Amino acid sequence: MKFKALTIAREYGSGGGEVARIAAERLGWKLLDKDLLTEIGNKANVAQSEVTALDEQVDPWLHRITRPLWGSGVEGFSAMVAVNLFDADKAAAIAKLVIEEAYRVGNCVIVGRGAQCVLKDKVDVFKAFVYAGWADRVHRLQGRVPPGTHVGNLIRSMDAARLEYVQRHYGVNRLDPHLYHLMVNSNNDPEAAARLILAAMQPVG
Repeated sequence: MKFKALTIAREYGSGGGEVARIAAERLGWKLLDKDLLTEIGNKANVAQSEVTALDEQVDPWLHRITRPLWGSGVEGFSAMVAVNLFDADKAAAIAKLVIEEAYRVGNCVIVGRGAQCVLKDKVDVFKAFVYAGWADRVHRLQGRVPPGTHVGNLIRSMDAARLEYVQRHYGVNRLDPHLYHLMVNSNNDPEAAARLILAAMQPVG
């Protein structure tokens, strides 16, 4: 089987983004990580900061149940609120379109955003999940977050957000091994993890 795309889901702090970058460089393929957010912003015509703030997030419960009332003028809700307000659900919907477009073009490495679910039925897409031990994740993040940040709480929060994102939009547990061809412990060595993924993508025989 010759693959035309690679998706990489990742635990926060596992180095999955770096693994994806290395894999894309080795393959000579386009990397869709931060660039995916740029594409979302362009399609939605919103600032990059708005897209980043909603990246792999789920709208609060109250926001979702009141969405049908936006612009209705119902007491307690402003008729001036735009019905097409950019929110997390819209960001996810556009992300899905960008992922599908990238797949059609091919030769791309797509990071997160439920790509393994968007392309779950594509036999020519290799799907990997990158994880790491707790101590490795904490160590990787400690020098990258603002002073005073509780790294453990940040990891738990980000992992929970990504879990909820995939559950809401695709109805599956992103930790289910059946979603992937390969689950890799980066062991704080993204280079080795990328090599392992690329080796697994090679045709057999």
